[in-house]
Amino acid sequence: MIAWMYRTPLRAVAVCVAAAGLFLVGAVVHVTDLLHHGLQAYDWAPKWLNLYWSSLALLDLLAAAFLISGKRRGIDLACVIMATDLAANWYAAYGIQHSSLAAQPGLQRLLAFALFILLTTPFVRRHLTS
Repeated sequence: MIAWMYRTPLRAVAVCVAAAGLFLVGAVVHVTDLLHHGLQAYDWAPKWLNLYWSSLALLDLLAAAFLISGKRRGIDLACVIMATDLAANWYAAYGIQHSSLAAQPGLQRLLAFALFILLTTPFVRRHLTS
């Protein structure tokens, strides 16, 4: 499972491990929300948005597992998750809560993570296996 790490540049491995760790943190947050509040964790948000955030409990775990195993689909899934999660959270902050980026530290962290994933993907992806 981790043999790919020995034949892959250290920077690519570091990106995958860091990203997997952050996706695991996200999965824990989403699982905790599910356990404490069910599928409607945020009563101010529409059901479809709550369902999306709940689905991240599984999708984040899946991305982390693929990243740790050195699979391209892990970084591809990471890109999809980050792009859609950023869009969903941006919509929630601006469209529903009428807030700003400066007032949303969670959105700021999500933006930083999304940029990290999206900007490192071209380098990392070529070193991963299908």
